[in-house]
Amino acid sequence: MEENAELSRARDFIENTGTHLFLTGKAGTGKTTFLRQLKEGATKRMVVVAPTGIAAINAGGVTIHSFFQLPFAPYIPDSSFNAADSKDRFRYNFSREKIRLLNSIDLLVIDEISMVRADLLDAIDDVLRRYRRNSQPFGGVQLLMIGDLQQLAPVVKEEEWTLLSNYYQTPYFFSSRALSKSYYYTIELKRVYRQSDNRFLTLLNKIRENDFDASVLEALNSHYIPDFRPPHEAGYIRLTTHNYQAQAVNDRELKQLPGMPFLFEAEIENKFPRDAYPTDKELQLKQGAQVMFVKNDSSSEHRYYNGMIGKVTRVSNDRIEVLPQGGSEVIAVHPEEWSNAKYVLNEQTKEITEEIEGVFRQYPLKLAWAITVHKSQGLTFERAIIDVGDSFAHGQTYVALSRCKSLEGMVLSRPLTRAAVISDRSIAQFTEQMSESAPDATTVQVLQRKYFVELLEQLFDFLPMQRLLERYVRQLDEHFRQRYPRLLHACKEEALRWQQDVTGVAQRSVKRYVALMEAAADYATDAVLLGRIRSGAGYFEKELQPLKKLLQIPVETDNKVLKKLLADIIESLGMQLRQKEQLMGYVSTAGFHVNDFLKKRALFALDSMSSKPPVKGKSAHAGRTGQTGRTSGAGAGSTDILNRELYGRLVKWRNAKAEAMKVPVYTIIQQKAMQGIANLLPTDRQALAQVPYFGKKGVEKYGDEVLEMVRAYLHK
Repeated sequence: MEENAELSRARDFIENTGTHLFLTGKAGTGKTTFLRQLKEGATKRMVVVAPTGIAAINAGGVTIHSFFQLPFAPYIPDSSFNAADSKDRFRYNFSREKIRLLNSIDLLVIDEISMVRADLLDAIDDVLRRYRRNSQPFGGVQLLMIGDLQQLAPVVKEEEWTLLSNYYQTPYFFSSRALSKSYYYTIELKRVYRQSDNRFLTLLNKIRENDFDASVLEALNSHYIPDFRPPHEAGYIRLTTHNYQAQAVNDRELKQLPGMPFLFEAEIENKFPRDAYPTDKELQLKQGAQVMFVKNDSSSEHRYYNGMIGKVTRVSNDRIEVLPQGGSEVIAVHPEEWSNAKYVLNEQTKEITEEIEGVFRQYPLKLAWAITVHKSQGLTFERAIIDVGDSFAHGQTYVALSRCKSLEGMVLSRPLTRAAVISDRSIAQFTEQMSESAPDATTVQVLQRKYFVELLEQLFDFLPMQRLLERYVRQLDEHFRQRYPRLLHACKEEALRWQQDVTGVAQRSVKRYVALMEAAADYATDAVLLGRIRSGAGYFEKELQPLKKLLQIPVETDNKVLKKLLADIIESLGMQLRQKEQLMGYVSTAGFHVNDFLKKRALFALDSMSSKPPVKGKSAHAGRTGQTGRTSGAGAGSTDILNRELYGRLVKWRNAKAEAMKVPVYTIIQQKAMQGIANLLPTDRQALAQVPYFGKKGVEKYGDEVLEMVRAYLHK
């Protein structure tokens, strides 16, 4: 199969099915390029995560642990989640915003999956299932796992594996319990862009697949040169297995250069984890130093790229010039920026965006006489000295060798032995099975059809709402039979009607839709099928209204436990009801088209979670504040907006100011702060400073303008 066909099939698979995919391939086959193009043109709401800080920065995503708020301790399957036991390692306190974000994801991309442990994947599954309230593996989110199992393996300490081995056959991601309960396919990219030397490719593949003999070692060891000391202008880089080895080489080489060293201190703003630093915080250089660029040129000139080797030709306190290896034009290097981002929801567009938590500014250079194999993953070199005699992990030797573009550009500092090529038998077994799970064009079509049906079933699935309604009826029957007999009777009648006219009709309707699909030549465009779906959506939009009215009838109680229980049921039922009502309204007018439906579903899910109805037993205006800024009910953290006219003025003011300053709206004032101001109605600077998410800094910048709006509103 041609490489273009593989990429096309992978994109088709991700965009048009809901099934998990493992995208793999040898080093240099374009996995990173595929991810970048997918991010640029994604139709699904996606989040990209990676196991390490460096991998996350390279992938343009965030680390798994930071996004899912996971500790670095091993995750034990079926362990308690948010348990009362203070010793429980997994205690989460996700914000409402993070929960909304988790509920809006269609696709989770995990880059460098070879480095992800099985228990970490199960921890992700635990978070998604719980906070999406979905019992399917990974909460119904599609996974795209990208990586090469023949490259770097996950890190697992001996004492950790002693614990985890009771639950997992191997530490690799494919031993995940959640993944074993899922269907997933594998697409392997075949064409290698990094190496064009067929003989070298053959040797690399033998090492990668642990299928080499003495002749392969002999061919590679013909490039062993004892005590090789290349001239500086040759631009060789040494790949080592340990950090201390690389550091020793770089320190020695820098010290041997004449002239004085210059120190460049990185500028770090806000949060940027030390383990994600893309280069040295304190970068020491001399004229003549061999360096490697660690970032693509962010300017339009594209003068350098991540992994380019060069020599420092001029250095002073405020200037660095580098001549690329094999180049003729000196590059004046300027500091670059790296962002440590987190995913947030844009309140205006309802899109998943990246919010910058910290910035690392430094010259995009590293001393590069030597680097570790681990740091070299994803890079390419014209010339390299390979020192893997102390190899200690699966795939380490293959990663080092495959960084080279050609056999001629490679030198071994020690002869390569069979012991240096470490291969895990479990990887070989999985690879054999993996070849049987490659989807062909027919498989993709079948899965695409299955995805269409799944989305239809989800659209017309009213069973979760029916169960919540029945739960509500049971609470009324048990605790309020004497006080609210009419309401109880009405709710029982509604539960019966819901079972017959909503859930029952919906289940029969879906069966008819599937039958029409079977008869249609092209189900995605069939006028009869799509017309029936639109009519069905219109029917159910009307059928939701009686329940909507019923839920607005207040039930009062002084029992705090019962009050909270009822509020939770009403909130969940109301949230699902609002989302269903919006979806049915949309489909009844615009029709059912998968990509558009996914976007609207995510948008409506966010809207339904952001507008919680008043708590039963309180009016819509309960807790309204007076001019003192004190509140008797809802506080700044409430999800109700009590004074919506003022809130609207604040939004309009914020948007206008952000547009004038050409900055994101949240940098002026956060939505939560506007909500707090609209609820608390502060009339002086001291009261305004107490509003959460606004504080003293907000008062200093915009206090007078905000207070003027509040006072004008109160005066009116």
